[in-house]
Amino acid sequence: MTQPLRLNPDRLLPADPDTRAVARRLYAEIKALPIISPHGHTDPSWFAGNATFANPAELLITPDHYVFRMLYSQGMAMEDLGVPRADGGAVETDPRKIWRRFAENYHLFRGTPSRMWHDWVYAEVFGLDVRLSAETADHYYDVIDAALQTEAFRPRALFDRYNIEVLTTTESPLDTLEHHKAINASGWKGRVLTAYRPDPVLDPDYEGFRDNLKVLAEQTGRDTLSWDGYLQALRDRRAFFIEMGATSTDHGHPTAFTADLSRAEAEALFQRVSTAPASAEDAELFRGQMLTEMAAMSVEDGLVMQLHPGSFRNHNGFVFERFGRDKGADIPTRTDYVRALKPLLDRFGSDNRLTLILFTLDESVYARELAPLAGHYPALKLGPSWWFHDSPEGMRRFRENVTETAGFYNTVGFNDDTRAFLSIPARHDVARRMDCGFLARLVVEHRMEEDEAHEVARALTYDLVKAAYKL
Repeated sequence: MTQPLRLNPDRLLPADPDTRAVARRLYAEIKALPIISPHGHTDPSWFAGNATFANPAELLITPDHYVFRMLYSQGMAMEDLGVPRADGGAVETDPRKIWRRFAENYHLFRGTPSRMWHDWVYAEVFGLDVRLSAETADHYYDVIDAALQTEAFRPRALFDRYNIEVLTTTESPLDTLEHHKAINASGWKGRVLTAYRPDPVLDPDYEGFRDNLKVLAEQTGRDTLSWDGYLQALRDRRAFFIEMGATSTDHGHPTAFTADLSRAEAEALFQRVSTAPASAEDAELFRGQMLTEMAAMSVEDGLVMQLHPGSFRNHNGFVFERFGRDKGADIPTRTDYVRALKPLLDRFGSDNRLTLILFTLDESVYARELAPLAGHYPALKLGPSWWFHDSPEGMRRFRENVTETAGFYNTVGFNDDTRAFLSIPARHDVARRMDCGFLARLVVEHRMEEDEAHEVARALTYDLVKAAYKL
């Protein structure tokens, strides 16, 4: 038996009538503001080629680790969802079968952010008015598949329809940025920028690290087996990314550890990690030194620096060997910031030329470490609740834990950090609703005047992110 799909206009707003009334007024003022998406992992080739998306499964299921990690947790083979194997082994290739398997298990997503995002896409983007289930799977597939073949659902058309002002992708420093070149040369007015993600040439534990240094040498003509040549090669690639529109770097280190070694110590360390497999201690020390080096380069060239630590990446060895990176097996870990960041902050924490945006997967540090750090150091700003905490309750906990110490203006608004292009407006809408609910509570508790709440709501939605990321 099919059930209706309805998006309640008051979803996520406070249940208390007085508070909800204030939240409604705040939300009405900011709900239609343009989307600034300063950090994410959408594919720039979508916007370069502007080709039609292939089919519902390839767009909404196979590339989305939020989706297949849940199904995998219930015993479903990732091959059955069409996730490509690293060895080229057989996987399901019939998109309708993949879609049916997803639909039959859609109940697993009840109460999760993924359910909210998908329902928004189905209702708002494709106009579906019945819930996804085994009974409606083929109806969904047919409606979505037919829509994807039309001009209105090409990537650039959706970009404009979504009112996206800026969208940033994330690329390896070895990337030639061919797709960004094509976008820039196309005459299209949409702003799709790149961000510099140097992990493949900064992290000795990254697979192929030493081979990556060789590629870096080929691209720049520098001697990347010498410390000076290596650093200059990194500067060269940063300059290339800036030329292509980048305003930020991004660092996915396992911890927030930083170091500030002498030149002789740094050079000796580089020689060890660049010529032989690194010990765990040397790998961590080198990553820490390179975060400080990256901060120094950001002071020179103005790129905003983002740090996303605290993920034990590729925790499931079987999945990593069979499917590769970013397949839903990354697990949050405890993360220290106060001691870990001190060497970097001793050099640059009071330098207004640096903006370092901190993220965490360890919510226990919000009030104890991150808010006090950002509430003191001019160089630090707090990124929004991230990844596992990109959720209504995660957003609420973030505001409750950091606002009293860091305020609103030491945060940078919202970014969606997504690979799922169609869900970008849904994710931003969740953040806008949750922020309006939080501000409304401050108003009804007489901790903030409503005119101030309107100003803060706009800042959290639009102004802070543009300023922080220099957009």
